[in-house]
Amino acid sequence: MARTRVRTTRIASLLALTAALPLLAACGSGDAPAPQAAKEAGGTPVVVVTTTWEGAFAKAAGAEDVTVIVPRSVHHAPDYDPKPSDLAAVAKADFVLYAPFEPYAAKIKEAAGSKARLVEVNLDNDPAKAAAEVTRLGGLFGTKDAAARFKKRLDGEVAELNGELRSAWPGGKSPAVVSQVFTGWAAGLAGATTVGTYGPEPVTPAQLAELSAKKPAFVLDNAHMSSGTVLPDAGAKQVSIVNYPGEDLDLLAVYRNAAAELRKAMGPA
Repeated sequence: MARTRVRTTRIASLLALTAALPLLAACGSGDAPAPQAAKEAGGTPVVVVTTTWEGAFAKAAGAEDVTVIVPRSVHHAPDYDPKPSDLAAVAKADFVLYAPFEPYAAKIKEAAGSKARLVEVNLDNDPAKAAAEVTRLGGLFGTKDAAARFKKRLDGEVAELNGELRSAWPGGKSPAVVSQVFTGWAAGLAGATTVGTYGPEPVTPAQLAELSAKKPAFVLDNAHMSSGTVLPDAGAKQVSIVNYPGEDLDLLAVYRNAAAELRKAMGPA
């Protein structure tokens, strides 16, 4: 099997860029075929992604040439301030993948004058939604078989982790949890019972009282948007959930790492 080549390129200020085109104006139809150049080459397309999250979806779908723009060291990717210093990779791309909450994606494509298709990706680690998005990207890239193989691996991994976490439930009962809106998938992975959600805005005093009254055993916080202890007086253990994959773009590692943190929290105090 060919190894995925992963590159990271930095972009820094938008001083030389013109005003951004609306994201939707740059977004193509999800049913359009892969670029002809990639088909003629008999390989997978060149893909540029804004973050490792899109990159992991692209790799899972079968892309073998993936360049990541936003460094993983940037804690909150949507706040990244692009610079027109290293856009050559975008100019050579067949596809540029972005999320709707990343306001710089259309500017990157326009500044490079790229022939690439700009593809909006639904970044959600819920296993069913992730599998559906990987399958869609596989259709766009012309790598359906690779996407199907990944889905099988994902299904097996999630089933195994879910079984392990259920066996670790305190007292053998599904724990009650409060989840940040972007970490609900981790509650599902654990088979936990979600009794409330919060975010992405900071928890208000009224929400604090309401969520604390539900007596959750755990709070599943978003490591990328954390504002500290969410329910300081509720006696709940707070678990930090990481959504973004590492530089190896291994999406399955996100589930393994979340399961490890959850097992640790559900163990003896």
